[in-house]
Amino acid sequence: MGEELGELRRTHLCGELRREHVPQEVVLMGWVHRRRNHGGLIFINLRDREGVVQVVFNPQVAVSAHAKAGQLRSEYVVAIQGTVVERPTGTANPNLSTGEVEVVATELTILAEANPLPFSLDGEEEVSEALRFKYRYLDLRRPGLQRNLIVRHRVAKAIRDY
Repeated sequence: MGEELGELRRTHLCGELRREHVPQEVVLMGWVHRRRNHGGLIFINLRDREGVVQVVFNPQVAVSAHAKAGQLRSEYVVAIQGTVVERPTGTANPNLSTGEVEVVATELTILAEANPLPFSLDGEEEVSEALRFKYRYLDLRRPGLQRNLIVRHRVAKAIRDY
């Protein structure tokens, strides 16, 4: 089960972080999009409604956060406290709006665990319509559908504002 949130409050959305936020302390909340274990370091891509940011768990910085990060799976809901740092030279990701920075985690709170998903949410694999309809609440998290909903919202708002 998830942990208590306590006094922890979100300071930024994942897609907002840029180079000018270095070296701020931030609290981010969202879904674990991907997790990669590179020996001593654990990397996760944290996703919320605004975008994705890379979070690094280093055992030399925070032992307990690193241990908890080893348990994370896709779609866990987490709160992360850490410091925004510039990515090392040559590791910037031009495909992400937050690709020049990463967050070095000092604290990790698992808010909700997730069961294994019936299909991937990254939009890379073809999923049958029947499966998408059965799990439509998951389908709404896919990037293509998110973009469609945002465009629909903007069009409807423009019509209302006219």
